[in-house]
Amino acid sequence: MKDTIPVGIDALAFSGPAAYVDLADLATARGVDPAKFTKGLGQHRMAIASPCEDTVTMAVEAGARAIEAFGIDPAEIGTLIVGTETGVDHSKPVAVYVHDLLGLNERCRTFETKHACYGAMAGLTSSMDWIASGRARGRKALVIASDIANYGLGTPGEPTQGAGAVAMVVSEQPRLLEIQPASIGDYTRQVMDFWRPLYSKYALADGQYSIQCYLDALASAREDAVGARPDLLGGLQACLYHVPFVKMAFKAHQRELEMELGQAISKDEAEPWQRLQDSYARRCAPWLTLNAEIGNIYTGSLFLSLIDLLRKAGGQLAGERISLFSYGSGCGATYCLATIAAQAGEWQGRIDPAAELEARRRLSIEEYENMVRAGEQADRQQNLAPADFGLSGGLYYTGTRDDRRHYERI
Repeated sequence: MKDTIPVGIDALAFSGPAAYVDLADLATARGVDPAKFTKGLGQHRMAIASPCEDTVTMAVEAGARAIEAFGIDPAEIGTLIVGTETGVDHSKPVAVYVHDLLGLNERCRTFETKHACYGAMAGLTSSMDWIASGRARGRKALVIASDIANYGLGTPGEPTQGAGAVAMVVSEQPRLLEIQPASIGDYTRQVMDFWRPLYSKYALADGQYSIQCYLDALASAREDAVGARPDLLGGLQACLYHVPFVKMAFKAHQRELEMELGQAISKDEAEPWQRLQDSYARRCAPWLTLNAEIGNIYTGSLFLSLIDLLRKAGGQLAGERISLFSYGSGCGATYCLATIAAQAGEWQGRIDPAAELEARRRLSIEEYENMVRAGEQADRQQNLAPADFGLSGGLYYTGTRDDRRHYERI
């Protein structure tokens, strides 16, 4: 890749469900101290998808917003990649539905990537390679992370659910984030920390083992990206991580600092513990508010933090370096360095989803449980009425007829 031609994220947008559950309400209903969710996990709300909202509808809405908000001609899109682990078909990719519903050019490379929560990062780096190879011929790539984290009622994973989509347009001369290809490091290892058998609608997980796999992958991918760097964090203004729950970012940042110090950090050692607290408060915590309000969105969780950073401090941090770490169970990971583009501040308002989040409807626990049960049968329903779930003014899944999924804009 030519050093004189920066490649990275030119546009960003989020789209999510129209309803949410307050974690304090869920804790009370489950007989749990709310602090276990709000402080222990760092979560406050979680987006809940209705039977009419799926990975296709959220991906289309996010993609359309990114294209429109940044004045991009859909004809400029030459590659479309959708990263998801909650597809709608064993064979047909979500990306083909999205391609059609966005009205993209037929001369467009289109596919879906699946590697648990790593799929969108795989799509991002693949699209960068596509541009660097010369195949893009001046065109851009649209990469969308779209997922629904659903663990079932009353399960241990219930408070770490969520749903949403983040769309990224990748191009030369990006307006938001320049990614440094020489600093991209990768890691892969076959582990059984989180998986979803073909016969199960819900995932199986070994929670503590998955956390350890995540941290091992972080250490290895970072070393592959930048080598042994005892001074890396000092030159970074933000460290963004995959966030299945907010407190995971603290564990990840602790591991990075431990790598630099060459020692474990515990509360018993005042100086390194305070150093960790200060570094986390500066480089991580400010960019986790959207994750706390929306919940786990699998492939999009890392990029939700990126939206949070850019909507708050894109102008203030223009020209500064940050790190991004993506982890997908099973497992695969990428660590990379990036620079916030000089004009990022001009687009802060365009990527802020605050108005959409404010308009969401708060579900009672009874409404939430009924919606989840209805969602379990949605793929088999011939006719679904969005109005039955309080929905209007968007694109929705309206049922499967003659074994074909149908989408309508209401």
